[in-house]
Amino acid sequence: MKVAIVHDELMRRGGAEQVVMTMLQAFPEADVFTLAYNPDGTYPEYRDYKITTSKLQFLSKSVKWMQRLYFPFGVMAMKALDVHGYDVVLISNTHSAKYVNIDSKALVFIYTYTPFRLAWNPTSYSQYNNSKGLSRWVFDKVVSILRKIDKEAAQRGDYFLGMTEETAQRIRDAYGVKDIKLIPPDVKTRNFHLSDKPKDYYLLVSRLEYYKKADLAIEAFNKLGLNLIVVGNGTKAQELKQLAKDNITFRKGLSSEELAELYANCKALIFPQHEDYGITPLEANASGRPVIAYGVGGVLETMIPYINDAAKSTAIFFDEQTVESLIKAVQLSESLDFDTNFIRLNAERFDETVFKDEIKKFVLEKYNEQR
Repeated sequence: MKVAIVHDELMRRGGAEQVVMTMLQAFPEADVFTLAYNPDGTYPEYRDYKITTSKLQFLSKSVKWMQRLYFPFGVMAMKALDVHGYDVVLISNTHSAKYVNIDSKALVFIYTYTPFRLAWNPTSYSQYNNSKGLSRWVFDKVVSILRKIDKEAAQRGDYFLGMTEETAQRIRDAYGVKDIKLIPPDVKTRNFHLSDKPKDYYLLVSRLEYYKKADLAIEAFNKLGLNLIVVGNGTKAQELKQLAKDNITFRKGLSSEELAELYANCKALIFPQHEDYGITPLEANASGRPVIAYGVGGVLETMIPYINDAAKSTAIFFDEQTVESLIKAVQLSESLDFDTNFIRLNAERFDETVFKDEIKKFVLEKYNEQR
């Protein structure tokens, strides 16, 4: 069985890029295809694989340029990317991976994190919300085109896989798909360790983009005066640095070991966004640390919320996406004693070995049925 794995782009270090690494553990002989690849921007493990890129590779040397050129050049480049001669094509996708040129005889599995955000949820982008007049008209035209081609490309999938029931419903709504196999993304627990003596800081690990709501955490910690370390980069980085007081520090470009140290020694991870899934809460749990999260989305399926026993919980949920609600949750966490080992066990339910075994079993089962 000859397998190709197609991913949107390999230019950053995110949860989706970690999932693809686990797909490669399940199918180590697979060939990898993607829109663009930056070895220095994503996980170093990808250097061990042969990666075929689209023609946009020559123009997109950074995430910023990849995004600027995505429509229409990225779409065109992915449609021209030749993925022929494979029995199985496993697509890891939010925006463009499913556009590639595939054999009609290939069995196609589409693992969708969420339908393309710009097409199906444009209000999650500040650029869209701030546009007016002619700019908004152009935006709406682009959104309309993207929605049409995105839905059309999705129809080539023989089997759909999703992360959670919430994201599965979005897939049904966007693409008209009925049957979706749920396999939650994995956390690589082996990369994280426990600490006996956490230090005096909270942690936020995120891309610094509008919908990630890092500004909410910064405003809350400006008022609390407690130490917060923000790890990540993005288009809002400079704006957020200007907003932050001296008790908030920013880090980026960390090694896996440096990030693991920050996780292990934090009081808790701050997770203020509505996320489709969220790998960082599980990474915090793998380090034995609790999460203070906005109680919607993926955390409802991965975290065990505090009700009346901190020793049997892995997270505190706050109900409103406001500074005041987050502050109350942080203040509550200061009075609770969590069980480090219990929290670690929760993360192990989502270990990479579980994901690897489940996706391999599902693909082989469907492939053998077709044969």
